[in-house]
Amino acid sequence: MSSPSESRSLLHLEVGESTQSAYGTSLNDNDDPESISRKVVERNLLRKLDFRTAYLVLIYILNQMDRNNAAAARLRGLEEDLGMKGTQFNTLISSLYIGYVFMQTPSNFILTRITKPSLYLSSCMSLWGLLTTLIGISTSYYQALSSRFLVGFLEATFYPGAIYLLSRWYRREELGYRTAFFTAGIGISNAFGSLLASGILATMEGVLGYAAWRWLFFIEGYLTILVGIGGMFILPDFPSSPASWLTPAEHNLARKRMEEDSEGHGTAEPTSSGGFAVVLSLMTDWRAWLIGTALCCCNASLSFNMFFPTLAATMGYSPTISLLLCTPPWIMSTITAVTIARHSDATRERFGHMTFALLMLITGYVLAMSTMNFTVRYISLFFMAQAQVSNVILLTWISNTFARSSSKRAVAIGFMNCIGTSGNTLSPYIWPSSWGPTYTNSYLICIVLAISCISLCWVFRRHLERLNEAAGEEERELNLAKGYRYLL
Repeated sequence: MSSPSESRSLLHLEVGESTQSAYGTSLNDNDDPESISRKVVERNLLRKLDFRTAYLVLIYILNQMDRNNAAAARLRGLEEDLGMKGTQFNTLISSLYIGYVFMQTPSNFILTRITKPSLYLSSCMSLWGLLTTLIGISTSYYQALSSRFLVGFLEATFYPGAIYLLSRWYRREELGYRTAFFTAGIGISNAFGSLLASGILATMEGVLGYAAWRWLFFIEGYLTILVGIGGMFILPDFPSSPASWLTPAEHNLARKRMEEDSEGHGTAEPTSSGGFAVVLSLMTDWRAWLIGTALCCCNASLSFNMFFPTLAATMGYSPTISLLLCTPPWIMSTITAVTIARHSDATRERFGHMTFALLMLITGYVLAMSTMNFTVRYISLFFMAQAQVSNVILLTWISNTFARSSSKRAVAIGFMNCIGTSGNTLSPYIWPSSWGPTYTNSYLICIVLAISCISLCWVFRRHLERLNEAAGEEERELNLAKGYRYLL
């Protein structure tokens, strides 16, 4: 067990400041002119920045659609046309996440060495869109498998890269809500992706001689390419890079804000050395493996989302109706995710909010196990979908907690997300078709994984709580003002 002072060298401590509004602190008559001037510039900066980073939500929506379109295509002949047998469909789903595991940490390390993340992330997006269209022209299982693996390899650059990009522009007290808004794209994608998929699968069969499921990959792939090209011109780069969309005063303030936010916790900008040392420090830190394993269990417990259309189809309706039934739970999930994450940010608490979300997941699984009644099964889908925010809160907790140094933070996000993605890699095998239509065994396994995640996060919370207590004792002994504290 390391000492509190040693722990602080790797982990980032949260200051006990009050939560600010979305566009900085409010003006009042007692502020001096210089303070008022800064607040006006800061509000303008955040408005411009929020407009540009909102494009990440659109990218994430298409990222999720490209990731989950195979489940929808399955309802209209994907397995039969490609001659899949046994667990080959599960392997097809898993192959994308294998690519994720390989690329996440190296990609975030690359981001610390470049000045144009807008070009890097957008180019990767256009390429995975192109590969998505290639799945649509696949004539064998192995062609689709190799294309999907490469899609995952390229998609791995986006999610941890976007989280890192946000952390380079927003202060601690601003980051939680922006992260929640960004990841709300999961619910939007699953809701409207199902509507789009139902429309394509219902109307495009036989058009130009192609099956409807192939058109699903064609259309979503082309949309991804176009949005990727747009991102090259809309996404922001780092504060240290030129930004023609900001005034000189706004650009200077953007850099100053990050310097202030990282004061006492490492440099705001990445250094050009020590990359391997950062990776080694994380690989030998039990806390990184603990919270990474918790993320792995969380992701695996949420694996129902990969097979949501399949679970909806167990209620006995046609493929089109089944896809339409997927929409309401995910619309509600989007509202729930933003609400819970915003409250978590306002109360500066993570563990309780994440646990609440996972308890909703467990409730949904128990309901689904209990009966094949249509009403109860459909209500269970609502409970499951609301739990998606647990992953958001856990990732935000990681971003809040681990080293504030830019290079370390980038590698930490990629490294722990890499461990977490291993849960996605194995989780498709939790849902073999032979266990349907009840999928009782699948639900039981996911319940155990959710409980494991809660348990591991409780251990992590207790560790941080002890560090907070030790910091308080040290301050009292030395008669110091209250300093930084970990979020719990």
